[in-house]
Amino acid sequence: MSAHCMLTGAQPGFGNRISHSHRRTSRRFDPNIQSRRYWLPSERRQVRLRLSARGVKTVDAIGVEAAVARIRARGIRV
Repeated sequence: MSAHCMLTGAQPGFGNRISHSHRRTSRRFDPNIQSRRYWLPSERRQVRLRLSARGVKTVDAIGVEAAVARIRARGIRV
């Protein structure tokens, strides 16, 4: 589960790498996963979240409390 976003659920996509001669081999499109630490005031502790770049922007918009609530609603332990 290394390339999964805890908040948005973004995960790798799969496709083909196409060479100049047009031979196809499989490849993987990984999301831009960042590890971020946030202060969670309600629990008075730091939480480490593995988020995609879009997930980081979502936390900035809705706040860390709401983001952690969404992550826990998905069944992920924080």
